[in-house]
Amino acid sequence: MDNAGKKKVLILVEGEITDIYLMETLFKTYSELDAKYQIVPYRTNIYVLYKEFFENNDTEGSLDLLQVLKNREKDQGKKAIFDEKYTDVLLIFDLDPHDQFFTIEKIRKMIKYFSESSDTRKGKLYLNYPMIEAFYHMETIPDPNYLTRKVKMDELISKSYKERVNRESKGRDYRKFISNRSECNTVVLQNIEKAMHILKLKSKPSPNWENLDTLSLLNEQLAFMQKDFLQVLCTCVFFLYDYNVKMLFQEKPL
Repeated sequence: MDNAGKKKVLILVEGEITDIYLMETLFKTYSELDAKYQIVPYRTNIYVLYKEFFENNDTEGSLDLLQVLKNREKDQGKKAIFDEKYTDVLLIFDLDPHDQFFTIEKIRKMIKYFSESSDTRKGKLYLNYPMIEAFYHMETIPDPNYLTRKVKMDELISKSYKERVNRESKGRDYRKFISNRSECNTVVLQNIEKAMHILKLKSKPSPNWENLDTLSLLNEQLAFMQKDFLQVLCTCVFFLYDYNVKMLFQEKPL
């Protein structure tokens, strides 16, 4: 996400509660984002998006995410949201590898296609592993065990992962999880550090931006899936890193 000039950001999120709450919290915490933003809940998972975007349209060259979303919206009053001009479009979704419509081919295609936030016909996809609740899966801030925290596929199939996060999350309440910007910085940076670790990068998070290849990250997670687990990782916070990594090292706005 280019940080030049005033931003107007459309954020498509999967769910209506946790997803919206977290994204609003991040925008409030980092006021130097200096952006107008519109959060729109999709209300279903990424494999429905795949069907509506790729399978229900003719050719990829004519695909326009905002038009697909507008056609899908049943509330006539909300259709105008998708006629607005945005500088960036973010897609915040869960991997949901246990979904009946999950395939490796579909998820790889989406990561490759939705790869640039400033290309508003597509946007940039940030996949959470296994879901957005990964942001809260820390017992302390910082959490020395987060680097190796995993989720078993059985937990996803049995739908018990959210319960585990509620049980293990600091404060046992998402609204009490972060008390200040310093803690938020720590959570974001621990997720970036973990992504670098998964990608086998030798570097550590620093005020100097380094590309985090989302396709390589997905491929590593798919390899872990073959061993019946995923590495817990919240990537929706990476838009902050892409916007201006330096602010993650400041306890006050830049």
